[in-house]
Amino acid sequence: MTKSPVIDPRRTLTLRDVSEASGVSEMTVSRVLRNRGDVSDATRERVLEAARTLGYVPNKIAGALASQRVNLVGVVIPSLSNMVFPEVMTGISETLEDTGLQPVVGVTHYSPEREESVIYEMLSWRPSGMIVAGLEHTDAARAMLAQAGIPIVEVMDIDGAAVDSAVGISHYRAGRQMADAILAAGYRRIAFLGTMMPNDHRARKRLQGFEEVLSRTGLALADREFYSGGSALLKGREMTAAVLNRSPDVDFLYYSNDMIGAGGLLHCLDRGIDVPGKVGLAGFNGVELLDGLPRKLATMDACRLEIGRRAAEIIAAKHPDGIIGGEVIELFPTLQPGDTIRRG
Repeated sequence: MTKSPVIDPRRTLTLRDVSEASGVSEMTVSRVLRNRGDVSDATRERVLEAARTLGYVPNKIAGALASQRVNLVGVVIPSLSNMVFPEVMTGISETLEDTGLQPVVGVTHYSPEREESVIYEMLSWRPSGMIVAGLEHTDAARAMLAQAGIPIVEVMDIDGAAVDSAVGISHYRAGRQMADAILAAGYRRIAFLGTMMPNDHRARKRLQGFEEVLSRTGLALADREFYSGGSALLKGREMTAAVLNRSPDVDFLYYSNDMIGAGGLLHCLDRGIDVPGKVGLAGFNGVELLDGLPRKLATMDACRLEIGRRAAEIIAAKHPDGIIGGEVIELFPTLQPGDTIRRG
């Protein structure tokens, strides 16, 4: 059982902190963390548990640089195939371009364990800052970020407690706003189609906000269809066909993102379904790539480019309001009804 000393979050953790917490010498701690030397399994486990609990990350550049920091900014995102995150990266890169800071990207594939590993590796190189998608992390990942002693900005979401700073939108509010628009247009038999929720926390929050509005009007989702894996037009077609075959009286399809929503729209048009008269559709993210569809899909702009820019401004200490940390910046997405929601 390791001790839990009180650590000043503004101070970078050292081998001594892990030594005191695990009750072994600093030399033994060093051997364990470098995976060298003859150390018993029990001692090794005790040291690793102490390091994990404290959020300690070894310094891979120790002794190499006087500053003990490199001009890198770690950016941790869940996916590169999702069109959302490249645009966030564009905002980050453009803002950091003349600062001497260079973004380095790690991809987690929506896996909390993979995110923890990526954060560990990035912090071991002592970057000048970290930008991490989302607010939900493992306890160990959160501890590492909290003890890093550098600016940390969590992006895309402000519905929760941030480690340091956060820049994003309220996904609860976005879900509620979309539900209000759909109900105002007269739709009542509504289905949700989206990603599996355990690790896509932003989609989960939008759905929760959406269902809260339905519940207040005495309604519930008529059907739902989930998938795992990357967003794709074909996936949207398949899911839409499944829902409409199973629940032919559904009059609105709410998708967790634009890519599967676009696939659903193409399916409906191929089958001669009246959109938005018989069936309405809406996605999320405002992906410009889909502007060439036969109908403009209803969606919400998630402020991706601006989120990237504002996060990078905090990291580079060039925010116009002088923000250097500990701030939550909420941006407000715009609902774009397009051609797939009935208009009064």
